[in-house]
Amino acid sequence: MNPLDEITLTGLRANAFHGVLEQERRTGQVFIIDVTVFLPLADAASGDDLDRTIHYGELAERIVAAVESDPVDLIETVAERVAQIVLDYELAVFTKVTVHKPSAPIAVPFDDVSVTINRGRAPSAGPVGFSA
Repeated sequence: MNPLDEITLTGLRANAFHGVLEQERRTGQVFIIDVTVFLPLADAASGDDLDRTIHYGELAERIVAAVESDPVDLIETVAERVAQIVLDYELAVFTKVTVHKPSAPIAVPFDDVSVTINRGRAPSAGPVGFSA
């Protein structure tokens, strides 16, 4: 049995200027982000206490702000940036981040391009200071 619970944000949209090509940097495009945070939620549920979970609205805002800042070449780099934001929260043990680039400059018909990364740390280690 997995002792961790999950908070999932699906389909966050951010307008950004990431990409290798000059046109991508000039005109920008929509990036779609899916994030799952693995964390213990029993204390939050039993006490109905927001301070014992991660406020998913604030997390969503932080993720979109990070994706929309500082253009980079690779969506892999964007995914790492998002994972670090999640792991800044003390309660976050592990995260799965997918960055979609549905308007990628590809010469053949396609529906989506995405990168998914998995990052984590031991529950007692890592950054602290963000618990809600």
